[in-house]
Amino acid sequence: MNRSLAHLLVCLYPRSWRERYGTEFETFLETGGDSSLGALADIVWSAFYERILPTRGGDMDGPNRSLGAVMKQPSAFLPLAMSISALAMVLGYVARYGGGPVHDEGAVGHLWQLLMALQMPIVAYFAFKWLPRAPRQALYVLAQHTGAALISVAAVFFFRLG
Repeated sequence: MNRSLAHLLVCLYPRSWRERYGTEFETFLETGGDSSLGALADIVWSAFYERILPTRGGDMDGPNRSLGAVMKQPSAFLPLAMSISALAMVLGYVARYGGGPVHDEGAVGHLWQLLMALQMPIVAYFAFKWLPRAPRQALYVLAQHTGAALISVAAVFFFRLG
């Protein structure tokens, strides 16, 4: 890769990242970096991602606080799975029986209520544990939890099942 392109690609990254890794990364790009279109797209995407969720700290042996690592925590993905399951049950009920007012909630209604209620303590635990450790990533996950729950609740109201 030529020197000017390598320098331009390194300049896409935030200043704090460039100060720490810029010289080494630029040298890597000049001497042995892949200059294919896919590699260039990966570098541009990584620079964009670094601007949104910057790398914190420098301890490579320390705990990983990336969004991917936080999302792998059971307290992060279980509430999402519970909201999606609740939504799937509502949509399955509507597909089978149709919408409109329901006099008897039945098993689907009770399971929906249990899934929606039981995810609240899990979300609270997640917020308590992860907001101090990785605030930006935790807020992103909490926004996902909120969105998934609201979509499930909106489906119940949209089909007038509540």
